[in-house]
This record gives sequence, structure tokens and C-alpha cells, in this order.
Amino acid sequence: MDRFKIEGGRRLEGTVQISGAKNAALPIMAAALLTSEKVHLDNVPRVRDIITMAKLLAHMKAHVVAQDLPPSAMTIQTEEISHTEAPYELVKTMRASVLTLGPLVARFGYARVSLPGGCAIGARPIDLHIQALEKMGAKINIDHGYVEARAERLLGAEIHFDKITVTGTENVLMAATLAEGETILTNSAREPEVTDLADLLIKMGAKIEGVGTSTIRIRGVPKLHGATHKVIPDRIEAGTFLIAGAITRGDILVTNCDPGHLGAIIDKLRECGVEIIPEGSGRLRVRVSGKLRGADVTTEEYPGFATDMQAQYLALATQAEGKSVITETIFENRFMHASEILRMGANIEVEGRKAIVHGPTPLSGATIIASDLRASASLVLAGLVASNTTYIDRVYHIDRGYERIESKLCALGARIERIG
Repeated sequence: MDRFKIEGGRRLEGTVQISGAKNAALPIMAAALLTSEKVHLDNVPRVRDIITMAKLLAHMKAHVVAQDLPPSAMTIQTEEISHTEAPYELVKTMRASVLTLGPLVARFGYARVSLPGGCAIGARPIDLHIQALEKMGAKINIDHGYVEARAERLLGAEIHFDKITVTGTENVLMAATLAEGETILTNSAREPEVTDLADLLIKMGAKIEGVGTSTIRIRGVPKLHGATHKVIPDRIEAGTFLIAGAITRGDILVTNCDPGHLGAIIDKLRECGVEIIPEGSGRLRVRVSGKLRGADVTTEEYPGFATDMQAQYLALATQAEGKSVITETIFENRFMHASEILRMGANIEVEGRKAIVHGPTPLSGATIIASDLRASASLVLAGLVASNTTYIDRVYHIDRGYERIESKLCALGARIERIG
């Protein structure tokens, strides 16, 4: 099993290019199930979850064509589907498999999808997906770890999400494009990844209004057609490299990013004393010339501070002066990285959904274990500033969402290598 070896203490300098957003590409790949025509995607991130989704679509007998593996571009065509099923063996490591549920039942009238796996960061039930599809006329049965959905044709409905759900919004949004009549979604997710999915669906002929707001209206159409689409940049990868520049007191130019998607993290880093300087379209320079200051942060749905940036921010807080209180409101079990950074010398107290970090504290290298995707990134960041050598086990987690992170960091001057 691969692990990372990091020799810390090096200031990062140079330019890093951000890859496409995994959390946008996955629902977009699922959307290809809605049409018999070709859907061509560019700026696809080369990460493990993309490969898993491609294998899942191929299992369903979709044609998935890519010039290289992992792919940076791909064409998906689902003229016919012989397996309207997402088996557990294929999707046990990836929650996004549930995104095939809506498209399959909308176009083919039947879907059998394994209850999702993914990171162990707390309960992420799909009850809201199921309730919405039932309101649209689907007959749902849950048995032996699978969700089965049937419908001759879904019907438009008014759906209010009791809790904001990104994948729920995406799943129902896709299903509604082929439903009969109008569907209105309220308390919908506003994340850029939802907007990116809607942009593709509109290119495919869907009738959608209100994207980027909490109320989305979809008028169903009989069929959708093919389209070409470029996936948006990954705002979480961009935020991670902004913190990498800050925590090492470096000077990094982050390119191919969308600053408009990074407002909350940029504001918080500036509050901590980090310089974030726009340098042309899609380019941000990050550097630190003074002291890092501690600052409190609370995770929120977009446009608030993303839960997927909480672990990385915690690593930064260990190097900032004063107390930082980090409150996690989205998931109930997302401080597992704190115990590993504690072993490196940090001063962290976890109290329920709050982590209280006192800094700055010198970190020292240790052998630590990654528990989930974003926790992996926080451990890498901690290793970059730790003295001596840090070994991180279970880096397969980070491969799910970061494209060649060790190569990108090495190009900035880090000493990090993948070892068996």
C-alpha cells in the first residue's frame, strides 16, 4: 500500500495549475446517462473517483472513450443500457455512485443502486434523494443494501429539501429534466458544482431556471441531446494550494482557478494575515510577509466556508499565533485528522463539533494515518512544515480527489515522494 514520505521545512515557490473539479465531473459523467447521444468532457481531473465512475458507466454498457488513462478528456455515449445497476463491488469507495439513480430511473424507468460508500466522516443518508423521487412518482424499495426505483415516467413535483444537500439537488435536478411537467426545487444547494451540472444539462436541451439560487425550476422535456462541456476548476484543490503557500510562508502563483468560487477561503486567509493577490484571469498569488494570526471559522454550505477545507485550515491554524476555534456544522465526525496532527506536536482540543487550536506550535515528523480524502490533505500540509520526516499511510484516500498532488508539490520545491 502506497504511502507518502515528506521531508518538511521547505518554503514553497513557483506556479501550480489547478485541475478540473472532481465534485463537478462526477455528476456530469452521470448526466451522460440522460441521452443516447455523445457527451464530450474536457478538463476532467485525473483522480481515482473518475476512474471508478468510468468503470461504473462501462459496467452499464455505456461507451466511455478516453485517449489516456486516467483521462483528461472523455466521450460518453449511452445508446442502450443493459445493466441499470450500480453494484457495491464497483462503488464501495465512492459516494457519487448514487448520482446514477436519478438519470437511470428518469430515462430507463428502473435503477438499482448500491447504498453509497466513500469517506468515513459521518452519516450522509440519501433519504432526501429517495423522498424527492417518490414525490415524482417513483416506487422505491430498499433491500440488501440496494435502492431500487421504478417509474414509467417521472412527474414534475414541488420538492423542498429539509436540509441542503448537494448530491440530492444534483440527483433530482437530473431526474427532473426528463420528467413530465414542471419540478420546483426549494432550499437547493447553490454550490458551483451544481451550477456546472446545470450548465451542461442546458447545453443538452434541458429547461432550467434559477441555477445558483435556492429555488430551481425545471420543465421536463421528452429527450436530451449530446453536448461538449469543460469541467470547472477544483475550488477545493485551489484552496488547498493557497494554504500550502501560506503554511510554508512561500510564494505560489495558483493558475486555472476561479476566484469567484473561493470567496470564503480568501477572506479567511486574509484575516489570518495571508496575502492573496489576483494576477489576471484565473490566477491568484499567495504569500506571507508577516505573522500568521489565528482566526475562528465555521463551516457552512456555499457560499460559506466549505467543509472540504476545514481539515486544511486546521493544519494552518497550528502555525498561527493565538487561538482558532473551528466549528464543523456539516458532518459530525470530521476531526479524525486532529488526533494525527496532535501526534506531531500540535495543541488541539476537540469538543464535539469544535476543534480549538492554540498556536503556533512546532510540528515534528511522525508516522500518521489518513482517515479520509480531505484529512489526507491536512496531513500533507502538516508534513510540509514539520521537522524531520513524516510518513503518511493510506494515501489512496488523497488519490480519490487530488491529481498528482506529490508531483505538483515537488515542482514547488517540496520534498515529498510516494513509496510502497
